[in-house]
Amino acid sequence: MQNKVLKLFITKNDSNKTRMSLNSINLDALGIKEDKFYNQNLQRSVLLTSIESYKIAKNEGIDLEYGSLGENILLEYNPYHLQEGARLLVGNCLLEITQNCTLCKGLSSVNSKLPKLLKHDRGIFAKVIEENSQINVGDTTEVL
Repeated sequence: MQNKVLKLFITKNDSNKTRMSLNSINLDALGIKEDKFYNQNLQRSVLLTSIESYKIAKNEGIDLEYGSLGENILLEYNPYHLQEGARLLVGNCLLEITQNCTLCKGLSSVNSKLPKLLKHDRGIFAKVIEENSQINVGDTTEVL
């Protein structure tokens, strides 16, 4: 199944932890370059979120800006069913699924209903397999 990358985000490692929407991100085996989580936890290098998560919230009357769920990559495709070890080609970047996204305090600070509502639908973590890759808004995704 092929779908597209809708949005890309990083969090800067500045005093405000500024979230930025970008047209492209550069990645290597340590994660997303310029992101505050770069080289922090390789199993959680990239957070993939589906547009479905935002639709679930909207159906419950919670309007969220894209990026509010902390994702790095917002996809048309819903990857939440993928098992650990599954590989996903996003643009020219090969990612390997490592774990489901755990709920964090930051999610309840966005809206107190979100942790329960998105318990299994917040996102999925991946690590970077392909060195020196780039992902662009509009790139296709493919499960390998």
